[in-house]
Amino acid sequence: MRWWKAVGLAGAAGVVATGVVVVRAERRRRAYTPEQVREQLHVRYAQATSAAATPETITPPIELTGFRARARQLAQRVKGAWPPGRR
Repeated sequence: MRWWKAVGLAGAAGVVATGVVVVRAERRRRAYTPEQVREQLHVRYAQATSAAATPETITPPIELTGFRARARQLAQRVKGAWPPGRR
């Protein structure tokens, strides 16, 4: 068997496998009733709004020292010099 035939068969097998996965996901999605979907959406909305209502703590920036600080300075210097000729 030629190598290009093997590659073609492998590609066809990949397409078939992808189709099987898509069909299974579609069947699983269609198994829900509209009431179940609506209920899940309400639960997700309640979780999202409760998470947004809680204040997040702001952490102070980490002070870089040593190698990390030097690497950041170098990166900023290179970034400021790119593209060449722009100052």
